[in-house]
Amino acid sequence: LGITLCFELLNKKTDSARKLYLSPELEEGETRQRLISLARQANIPVIVNNAKAFKGLSDKDNVLAIGEFSKFSDKLDENKDHVVLCQPMNMGNIGTIMRSSLAFGIKDLAIIMPNADYFDPKAVRASMGTIFSLRIHRYQSFGEYQAEFPNHSLYPFMLQASKLLGKQKLEFPCSLIFGNEAKGLDQSFLHVGTPLLIKISGELDSLNLDNAASIALFEYSREKDHFTM
Repeated sequence: LGITLCFELLNKKTDSARKLYLSPELEEGETRQRLISLARQANIPVIVNNAKAFKGLSDKDNVLAIGEFSKFSDKLDENKDHVVLCQPMNMGNIGTIMRSSLAFGIKDLAIIMPNADYFDPKAVRASMGTIFSLRIHRYQSFGEYQAEFPNHSLYPFMLQASKLLGKQKLEFPCSLIFGNEAKGLDQSFLHVGTPLLIKISGELDSLNLDNAASIALFEYSREKDHFTM
């Protein structure tokens, strides 16, 4: 839902795009023409609805363009670093982590079931369209993911970990692993790879999932830059 997200879809994930809906309230001009041009280049139909019909597709009054796309699944790159989300249940968190992941250089995202629908408009909007720039694959279990990438160094983020983020040298390719918003990762992850702790003040017991992932990704990017120098 939205012009910016439609541009991301048409520029980054054309093979999944199916239709472009334009509101009759979207004025003639460069933006409208660019959207139509991209859709035509990809042989995607452009549908201009009357205002009433368009509002039936969106519960927001200020949405002037809507992109329809097929859900997709990509093979993750075995030579690249990954973010792994175990049983994420908040669509806003998933979208925000997608955005942070791309910002700090990781384009491969593994989702461990069960999970919230990361193709829901809320998640797509929270990602600001970065979902269309990522390789995303969903796994039945963490064991299934681990079996596919046996050479990745694993870093679960846990409150029970003894090693601190920023004090532990990362080895690449790596997987940054985060748990469910309410429960985190279960105790079995203390025996998976090298569990890490994000040090915070004693005024809080924990961070929100999207905050923790963003901090971890920032520190990851610092180490990665040093590693590749």
